[in-house]
Amino acid sequence: MRGFKSLTPIAEAQRIVLNAITHVPQEALVALPESLGLYASRDIISSIDVPPFDRAAFDGYAVRSEDTLGASRTNPILLRIVGKSLPNSPYTNVLKPGEAVEIATGAPLPEGADAVVPYEEAVKRDGYLEVYRPVPRFYYVSRRGEDIAAGEVVLRRGKKIKPWDLGVLASVGVRQVYVYKITAALISTGSELVELEEASPPPGKVINSTRHVITAILKEFGVDVYYMGIVPDDEEIIYRAIKEALNRFDIVITTGGVSVGEPDYVIKAVSHLKPEVLIHGIAARPGRPNSAAVVGGKPIVMLSGFPVASIVGFEVFVKPIILKMVGAREEPLPTARAVLTRRVTTPINVRSFVRVRVYKEGGRLYAEPLAVTGSGILSTLTKGNALLIVPENREGYDEGEEVEVILLGPVD
Repeated sequence: MRGFKSLTPIAEAQRIVLNAITHVPQEALVALPESLGLYASRDIISSIDVPPFDRAAFDGYAVRSEDTLGASRTNPILLRIVGKSLPNSPYTNVLKPGEAVEIATGAPLPEGADAVVPYEEAVKRDGYLEVYRPVPRFYYVSRRGEDIAAGEVVLRRGKKIKPWDLGVLASVGVRQVYVYKITAALISTGSELVELEEASPPPGKVINSTRHVITAILKEFGVDVYYMGIVPDDEEIIYRAIKEALNRFDIVITTGGVSVGEPDYVIKAVSHLKPEVLIHGIAARPGRPNSAAVVGGKPIVMLSGFPVASIVGFEVFVKPIILKMVGAREEPLPTARAVLTRRVTTPINVRSFVRVRVYKEGGRLYAEPLAVTGSGILSTLTKGNALLIVPENREGYDEGEEVEVILLGPVD
């Protein structure tokens, strides 16, 4: 464990960091379409009933249920058809005893009616309706407020707004939504880094690919990302960059400068900020350099410079931090049971994240481990479609063993 005094178990690291975070992002009032993918900052309460009136749930005839009592095939009830009710042209008279109104799905139920007889259950003959069986009250009727009642909470604070939520909110007349505007500063550290835009990196330089991975994941979480560029391996420059970012943004994320064998420029810079909490290194494989701190109730997450390890750090620290700040719950990912095609060996007391390729053969799912070592093996990010998490109390899984995997993409 050269370079680390100790490695903090993941669950403990998360608990310590999350308990210290008190910062809450600012909220903003945005137009309904702009709220997609963001987190609601207030409960949204309906001011109206949906549907706003009793309406037909099926094409047929609006009737008074009491008029159908005793109806049978041998003794049909005859009701006089007195009009038609359509969604854009409702029947406005009161339905009297012995009458029926032809009605379309979604049209308001006429006053006096309390049931709908579908076309298939009656016969129209010479201006009359022949009803062959009694129908109960509210038969094929969508009641006022049965979908959403006035005063009901339709979206809770902390809920990430999905496409179908927009439809629900629009149905109750919501035009604007209060949401959290989460901002994150992303600082890449490392004198060896060059940006993708550089045509041909010189010898000894590497393209800053981790920046693009973390930026994309943050955007998926509804976070506005402010990229502050590449900062050289200089403790003072890193300190100034982090301090500036901490004053301006909700969360500060750095990449690089925390790995084993490297000078701990980032850790030392953050230490100068006198954090309430500082976790340096976690019991994860890959991703043990990932670290986190809390300064003034605000989070600083120091990720590995390697893309694969940085994703683990995002899952361990950044994701739960975002959810904590906005009061959201984690959305579960789909899982599946698959048979391992070869043994996976992992160290004890370390949570291991193994990329696997899940495929179907002979009616069974199989999981092929792609790489169990190396935090920078980029090919596993695209070749793998699932993740196998080996808990701290196991030293791996045997070939042929059935394991639970988290699906990240379609099965081959």
